[in-house]
Amino acid sequence: RQSVTKDTFRQYRILGKGGFGEVCACQVRATGKMYACKKLEKKRIKKRKGEAMALNEKQILEKVNSRFVVRVVLSWGLGEPGGPGPALTAGPGVQVSLAYAYETKDALCLVLTIMNGGDLKFHIYNMGNPGFEDERVVFYAAEICCGLQHLHQEGIVYR
Repeated sequence: RQSVTKDTFRQYRILGKGGFGEVCACQVRATGKMYACKKLEKKRIKKRKGEAMALNEKQILEKVNSRFVVRVVLSWGLGEPGGPGPALTAGPGVQVSLAYAYETKDALCLVLTIMNGGDLKFHIYNMGNPGFEDERVVFYAAEICCGLQHLHQEGIVYR
């Protein structure tokens, strides 16, 4: 088994920034497979006393395995508003799971399966008229319920 380091990946453009660092697209050099790399800067984690939160995020990402859970992001990691806990988005899309984790001198890095197509909020506001037809709303609501059910079965409480 080969150890994973920053040299395992090619880093590409930044996909998002937040309170603890940034998320960028990356590619495994050996296979060409694309991922998203969430880099949590150690200085920022320490300054905000977020050590337990960073560990909690990694543990949650290791546990989640459902096609209905499309994004697992800590609210403090991407600068989204919210309380001091994980902000888990359950809903339609591509399953996101932790593929690799490694650390550098300056950052903790979580390498996730990449989610193409954006999130549900993006689609609500960028599909012509804001909102969805009723049938689509019912479908997405059912998928969100399935995602929440999986999280609760894993002992992860959505706030």
